[in-house]
Amino acid sequence: MAQVQRMSRLMVKTLRDDPADAETLSHKLLVRAGYVRRNAAGIWSWLPLGMKVLENVARVVREEMDEMGAQEVLLPALLPKEPYEASGRWEEYGPELFRLQDRKGGDYLLGPTHEEIFTQLVKDQCTSYKDLPVILYQIQTKYRDEARPRSGILRGREFQMKDSYSFDTTDEGLAESYALHREAYIKIFNRLGLEHKIVSAISGAMGGSASEEFLAPAAAGEDTFVYCPNCEYAANTEAVTFKAEAADASAVGPVEELDTPDTPTIETLAQHLGVPASATLKNLLVKVDGEIVAVGVPGDREVDLGKLEDHLAPAVVEMVTGEDFEGRSDLVRGYVGPQGLDKVRYIADPRVAAGTSWITGANKDGKHAKNVVAGRDFEVDDYLDVVVVEEGDPCPTCGTGLKMDRAIEIGHIFQLGRKYADAFQLDVLGQNGKPVRVTMGSYGIGVSRAVAALAEQHADDKGLCWPAEVAPADVHVVAAGKALQTELALDVSEQLKAAGLRVLVDDRAGVSPGVKFTDAELIGVPKILVAGRRSAEGVLELKDRRTGEREELTVAEAVARLSA
Repeated sequence: MAQVQRMSRLMVKTLRDDPADAETLSHKLLVRAGYVRRNAAGIWSWLPLGMKVLENVARVVREEMDEMGAQEVLLPALLPKEPYEASGRWEEYGPELFRLQDRKGGDYLLGPTHEEIFTQLVKDQCTSYKDLPVILYQIQTKYRDEARPRSGILRGREFQMKDSYSFDTTDEGLAESYALHREAYIKIFNRLGLEHKIVSAISGAMGGSASEEFLAPAAAGEDTFVYCPNCEYAANTEAVTFKAEAADASAVGPVEELDTPDTPTIETLAQHLGVPASATLKNLLVKVDGEIVAVGVPGDREVDLGKLEDHLAPAVVEMVTGEDFEGRSDLVRGYVGPQGLDKVRYIADPRVAAGTSWITGANKDGKHAKNVVAGRDFEVDDYLDVVVVEEGDPCPTCGTGLKMDRAIEIGHIFQLGRKYADAFQLDVLGQNGKPVRVTMGSYGIGVSRAVAALAEQHADDKGLCWPAEVAPADVHVVAAGKALQTELALDVSEQLKAAGLRVLVDDRAGVSPGVKFTDAELIGVPKILVAGRRSAEGVLELKDRRTGEREELTVAEAVARLSA
């Protein structure tokens, strides 16, 4: 809707200096430009300018969701415990879940995501295959008790999210709903002006099969992803898979025990034997739901615990402690080898392929063993790619060395399958008159996080540079200060409004032109129109915030140019 917002009446207070606790560019600029203010760790207030940007992002999301045939609903943020107990997530979510009780002692939570409640809604409303497929969505406040809320609105404990859910009677229908969301997300992020990568991901605690993330490359990003410079492969580091082929171990001699005192680490072992760390096998002990499990990786690589947790979700993964070795003669701290772990589940990285030969622990204090061959001297219970990915690792598709970059997660799409439908017995009557179990998809966009991602990608040394689709106004009119200049600024603002444009006009009295120009660049509206030294002639200066290009135009020319 066309409007004129006068800065003399706008609640905005810009700052010259960065907030003391700000680490990221978006945190600094959104606070300095008067878009948001901090209330507590991870809890933010959206001020008038911030609300306009937030609402513009939500509008684009809503328009594309509606265009793809999704239907908007609004579910409560305060939710009962029982549905989350039924799905198992009351416990699985752990400390991230905000739990509370009402005055009668009933247990509730603040919704972190709404799969359970949407499933119940469809179970209540849809009874026949004729009612499906259906895609429902909401734009809702979510709550997660982040351990380290930081980076401004990038990682908050309260945030705005679009979550949508598809309900189909067949796997083919789910694939179609997934494809619809994928295409809609591409349109949304293109319209918003967000550079993004679509990367393969693993579902983790969400469950399900296919999963992709939409990442906005940015230095402040907390996600690391890899991409291939030679082909289209891209993946979250947790989803990168390594394909190893079995080796020929026919020439490898029998296992030989080595005397290796005071070598409990890979570094001390490699130095003692004069071999590269890559020739050794590292065996990390962890607890999975309380059971000790060994994880084997080449000695020159580190275990990615986050990756391991995602692969094993919803199981809880913990490091072993000294107490776990008590009464376990088969576990010798610092000298564990897979060839002696008959009572311990053994997970190995694919690099520990059948036929590969290793130097590893001999399960005796001060002893290691060489010529320990996978598949001959020990068996692997499960192969999982669990090493920390490094730049240069081979692309799983074409073998080219991978590149790494940092990014902000702005969207995630999952083919959930029947995990939640099974938990709530979500069936509809099929064409043959028999019950059919529904299959689901879950799709999220961080609406408030997208604002921060935009601020990260669209800024320079002077301030924000919003894309036109999300900017708080179409044009920022600046009156240099004199009465004639202010009169001209207000007049052209009304003409721009009549032409259908949203206008922010700096009509503040007693504020120097320098401060007004600095604020205009900090606030970041795409076009800046200045009523300055040639106002008496009816001539204005139009500046492009992004390119810095300037030109002088009459009022009529400026209105025509900006409304074109």
